[in-house]
Amino acid sequence: MEQTDLRARATTPAVRPVTPQQRSARAARNGGEPTLEFADRVPYDAYVHASTLHTLQQPLSSDPGEMSFLMVSQIMELYFGLTCHELRQARDDLRADRVWPALAPLRRAALHLEGLNAAWRGLRWMTPADFNRFRNLLGEGSGFQSAMYRQLEFLLGLREPALIRPFRRQTQVYDELHAALAEPSLWDEVVALLGRHGHDLPAELLDRDVAVEHLPHPRVEAAWVAVYDDDGPDNHLRQLGDALADVAEQFGDWRWNHVKAVQRTMGAKVGSGGSAGLAWLQRSMSRVVFPELWSARTAM
Repeated sequence: MEQTDLRARATTPAVRPVTPQQRSARAARNGGEPTLEFADRVPYDAYVHASTLHTLQQPLSSDPGEMSFLMVSQIMELYFGLTCHELRQARDDLRADRVWPALAPLRRAALHLEGLNAAWRGLRWMTPADFNRFRNLLGEGSGFQSAMYRQLEFLLGLREPALIRPFRRQTQVYDELHAALAEPSLWDEVVALLGRHGHDLPAELLDRDVAVEHLPHPRVEAAWVAVYDDDGPDNHLRQLGDALADVAEQFGDWRWNHVKAVQRTMGAKVGSGGSAGLAWLQRSMSRVVFPELWSARTAM
């Protein structure tokens, strides 16, 4: 299910399309200078909604560092949504046997995850004393409660149905998460693709309940060994494996950066959302994204 925040049409006036000829004529009239007068809303703001974005930061304290924490969190949410957008496109392409087209959104997703990882740098200044100045004001608020991050995990094949329970009273969000659990993950579609391309995979693996997290299977591992044994230039499945590995690596880096940020700012304290904090994050890292893509490397 495509998320509404990426598909919804703006309710504000639409940006007026401009042809190349109109653009050239305007540049000539302006003598090479930028246009400074518009009949209504500035077109950039009509498209980007910058004036709205900059009203969404509402700190709970007067501490100047809280703005960094709040805005970096919002930036991460946007990157979660953007990465989900790309992975859904890749999943749809693979479902339709469009392997070559799927490579582009996967490569974009890996780059978006690089940007997501870079966002952590904006919080490296924060010590426990810095965080404690406003942490109590967050109440039980925690990044653990990010619905878009759950969407990202579900797309990557990390599925734990109990984690959608906090959203039961947010009907639309809950329904979207429930629907996401009922759909095959990106990895499910990769496994199905391997089966359609002649690799010997059992029916119980291909027809399993996709709401349950995929467990590593030796036949899938063997399929990837065979894929990488073919070093021909037209081996599109090998290129697919490389693109998926880039996504998994960048996502793994994000999880590790999260662990380091928690260690830096709160040590092993109990998490704001009621979890064991650092210990919870460390355990979650043991769940591997695209597991057979990595285990196959031992047999190559």
